[in-house]
Amino acid sequence: MKHDLASTFVVLQPNQRGALVENSPGVFEELDRRFSGFKGHVLVATFSFDADWTTWERHPAGDELVCLLSGSATLVLDRDGARETIELQKPGEYVLVPKGAWHTARTHVPTNMLFVTPGEGTENKPV
Repeated sequence: MKHDLASTFVVLQPNQRGALVENSPGVFEELDRRFSGFKGHVLVATFSFDADWTTWERHPAGDELVCLLSGSATLVLDRDGARETIELQKPGEYVLVPKGAWHTARTHVPTNMLFVTPGEGTENKPV
């Protein structure tokens, strides 16, 4: 059966089987609840943006793959106060965000990105 990663996420479980989860309000709370705090799980999803992210996030359980599918974005990484910006301008360009690094993105055009995220313990804070 065919799916769309924007509306139906894939959760890769520790046994390497995929579980489908509908993207809906409260989806991240559902993921924590349904998959025991997301320990050992990886989320595969796409999101669209037309403005800067309003939060920073970090993933203490592992590196996150962020891949540009369309548009353009500037990823901003903060590693213990040292900021780095990475321009993503061509489809297929990606960043492997290091485990535990705070990151956000700036986008000024409609942008679609693919995320492969080790979700356990994900933290967010306002930009």
